[in-house]
Amino acid sequence: MSVDLKSDSLERSLPSEWYTSDKVFCLEQEHIYSKEWMCAGREECLPSVGDHKVLEVAGESVIVVRNESETLRAFYNVCRHRGAQLCSTEPNLHGIKLKGGVINGKLIACPYHAWSYNLDGNLINTPHLNTTEGFTHENHALYPVGCEVWGGFFFLNLTPKQAPDFDASISMFAERYRRYPLEKLITGKVITYTVDANWKVLCENYNECYHCGPVHPELCELVPAFRDKGGADLDWEHGVVHRPGADTFSFSGKSKLTVFEGLNEEELDRHKGDLIYPNLFLSFAKDHVASFTLRPVSVNKTEVVCEFLFHPEEINQPEAHFADVVEFWDLVNKQDWAICSSVQRGISSRVHEHGCFSPMEDYNLDIRRYVEDRIAPYMHR
Repeated sequence: MSVDLKSDSLERSLPSEWYTSDKVFCLEQEHIYSKEWMCAGREECLPSVGDHKVLEVAGESVIVVRNESETLRAFYNVCRHRGAQLCSTEPNLHGIKLKGGVINGKLIACPYHAWSYNLDGNLINTPHLNTTEGFTHENHALYPVGCEVWGGFFFLNLTPKQAPDFDASISMFAERYRRYPLEKLITGKVITYTVDANWKVLCENYNECYHCGPVHPELCELVPAFRDKGGADLDWEHGVVHRPGADTFSFSGKSKLTVFEGLNEEELDRHKGDLIYPNLFLSFAKDHVASFTLRPVSVNKTEVVCEFLFHPEEINQPEAHFADVVEFWDLVNKQDWAICSSVQRGISSRVHEHGCFSPMEDYNLDIRRYVEDRIAPYMHR
């Protein structure tokens, strides 16, 4: 199906079935979430050699591990011998605890036949096969997953040989937010939400403030520009001004948190935000960053991991220390998730064929183009 781009004088959204169809969701998993650089978390969660996480990315199980050079590496969670999972994702299946996984922070062992790999994915031991003629360990390294780091976040790509150049894809954001010490920030609080809506509904909601007046009264008290003219003419490049006397995102508009060094006058006084396709939202204040990592679960369900990032001097503070910021964001988030779930229910109606974008929602044309460019060629196959 092609996208009819106009609805009277307004631009049309993607067809409703692109938000509700299992077929479209599968195409997105294959042609977006398997091929683009997808944010998967904060690098600080794996601080030491041998630390690892098992993540699900576009339906695939992936091991992320810090190697002996202190670099993050990622691999499919699949042994090259018979395909058993190296790190079991069901550790007590049938009441049995399987062995294997990352052992003593030094190697990755298969629980099936004890083939083992080093932290760079190279096969190093095959019991009873090490002297077999014609068998070479070099031909049986783990299947790699692309892994890159920017701003303290790590990004994965399931098809690394065909992956877009990571540095080029992130360069605009690296330049735009170069004064924020993203890579040095510590995570003070994590909240995970499950939203009954398609991931694109969340992206479109984040990308506009036309909804802010009706949905976010507390936010609009803090940032009146979000409701003025329906959120039109917001200057995201230079930042959005708070109400007089406020300079951060919190109920009070103030905080006692450590301010980031090196910010310019606009960054010390204004709020900035961005969407890094396909699944990372970033909101910047002078003393904290709120990040939102989307993990599509199904066509109508999305997990959102919200991490609140603070100056490293705030490490080991109790949660109450961050409460004014975190509780404000939690309210705004829940308001967003409630309206996104309502949108998902509405567009699932048989009468809803497409939506339309007001001029205040022009940024959502980027989402429409991004998705259509990647999956439209496969819609009729």
